[in-house]
Amino acid sequence: MPNTASRFRTIFAFCACAAAAAVAWPARVDAQSNASSPPFVQQTSANRDGQADFDFEIGPWKTHLRRLLKPLTGSTTWAEYDGTTAVRRVWNGRANLVELEVDGPAGHIEALSLRLYNPQSRQWSLNFANSAAGTMAVPTLGEFRNGRGEFYDQETLNGRAILVRFLILPVSADTIRSSKRIRTMAARRGSSTGWRWTPA
Repeated sequence: MPNTASRFRTIFAFCACAAAAAVAWPARVDAQSNASSPPFVQQTSANRDGQADFDFEIGPWKTHLRRLLKPLTGSTTWAEYDGTTAVRRVWNGRANLVELEVDGPAGHIEALSLRLYNPQSRQWSLNFANSAAGTMAVPTLGEFRNGRGEFYDQETLNGRAILVRFLILPVSADTIRSSKRIRTMAARRGSSTGWRWTPA
């Protein structure tokens, strides 16, 4: 993938969220995730057509990736990668294909995501694969609201049931932040078992 990008995409972290997938999409929600949407992003309405939701992302991007190596273990060891992401429309805009290629001290990663728009539900299905596993992961479903893409799925990680929340946060016309958190069942002292969000 040629490195001709002038825009910058930051992927703060990501984890392996299925036993067969050594790579998954981005991970940690940062402090700006609850900020109001930037002025260049159109606000959404309940009955709008979301087919153009990813139009801001079409084209080449410089990419920085930060990956937590052992999620849900208490580990704070991260691997960092740099490379490119290319996003292109398919099916006349009813879908798009994301191709990511990055390198770092921990190795080389090639991954893709096929994003499919469902006009009936007005939601997107994000379908991830990486070259190491060669299979699609569980689809992550969701939509954009007020300039923020929020997507969910249910997976297993090391035999544990997890919920996954993936966010896409346009910061400016030239910068995107992506993040991912997982939620696990965790017993709390003195209370019943409940769900808690954990950085992936």
